Amino acid sequence: MITTLTGNNHFQIIQKLNELSSKFIKQYNDLAVERLDGEEAEIGPINEALQNLPFLLEKKLVILRDPSKNKQFSEKIEQIISSIPDSIEVVIIESKIDKRQNYFKVLKSKTEFRELSEQDDITLAKWLSESAKKAGGQLGFGEARYLIDRVGVNQELLFNELNKLLIYQPSVTRGTIDLLTEPSPQSSIFDLLDTAFSGNSEKTMALYNEQRQKRVEPLEIMAMIGWQLHILATIKAGGQRSIDDIAKEAKLNPFVVRKSYEIAHNLSLAELKALINRALKQDVSLKSQIIDADDAMRHFLLSLAS
Repeated sequence: MITTLTGNNHFQIIQKLNELSSKFIKQYNDLAVERLDGEEAEIGPINEALQNLPFLLEKKLVILRDPSKNKQFSEKIEQIISSIPDSIEVVIIESKIDKRQNYFKVLKSKTEFRELSEQDDITLAKWLSESAKKAGGQLGFGEARYLIDRVGVNQELLFNELNKLLIYQPSVTRGTIDLLTEPSPQSSIFDLLDTAFSGNSEKTMALYNEQRQKRVEPLEIMAMIGWQLHILATIKAGGQRSIDDIAKEAKLNPFVVRKSYEIAHNLSLAELKALINRALKQDVSLKSQIIDADDAMRHFLLSLAS
């Protein structure tokens, strides 16, 4: 069997690889597993690994990481796959794959192809709750959503944060989430903009100062604001399309679109254009003029809150 694992969900790829390799090692042994990096290995050793069994072993598992980086391998992929004996199982891991190339088409049609993508917040919340239960803890669906809002949708990070929370206290609450986790920069900047748009100047300044205390530079904050404005513009351009449709077409996680959806629809197109122009001028000023960056950013944010 030949399995291909690809996609932007690194956590799930590793989980699936561990599942496949552990099952194989349990049935045979760890000496029957060979790992090769396509960026470093020559085509000769790769071909040899895919053709020959070690002495006294009846089966072998070959794990190839990014073999497409070996030009000879990617060009001869169909021939290579067709010549692999049944006694050798293969897992191909591709961190990034060009779907326009023949290499992708061959893997898609001739291997067990699994594209593991980032999950939306609802699916992740269910997964977090189930993971907590399996570990002997408790995490309600609402608390799971709160954790995702705070740290983001990176599944590996969420898994690590969940384990930390469960060690501290089996029943996870919003209080322990606030105590033990740090909000992601993107989440903090979203809160900053959301607060500014709501007209709360005092809280806007408090959130900005919080970022500065964490040594996030004004230019970094401006860059993240620019990204948030890009998302708002994308949602606005989507018109009445659904969150999932906008996310799919723009290649964004549905969680990111859902979180910004209300803000986008509370802004008129003219207001959003004006805001983007002001942000552009602010960004240029920060990069090209000798000014107090903190004062300039505070003035910009307060203008949003007025």
